Amino acid sequence: MTPYSLFILAMFIGREILSKVPQTLHTPLMSGSNAISGITIVGALVSAGMVGGVWAKWIGFAALIFATINVVGGFMVTGRMLQMFKKKPTE
Repeated sequence: MTPYSLFILAMFIGREILSKVPQTLHTPLMSGSNAISGITIVGALVSAGMVGGVWAKWIGFAALIFATINVVGGFMVTGRMLQMFKKKPTE
């Protein structure tokens, strides 16, 4: 199996799995995926630093930017979700 066919197969399987997730579970699952994005950041740093080609370094840098945006957005969503469970002050 070539890496391209494996990637395409993973895309279809991931889409099918994620389409079956109820909307009430979407936010907790997304906030839990921040750890996976943290691993993506480490992988992007390694790929940007260990390759010799200029294009590969730029692609690794772009992966680092996108993974960082994903982590920050995930933490913002988690913070908003946790704000919903705090008791509101009474006047």
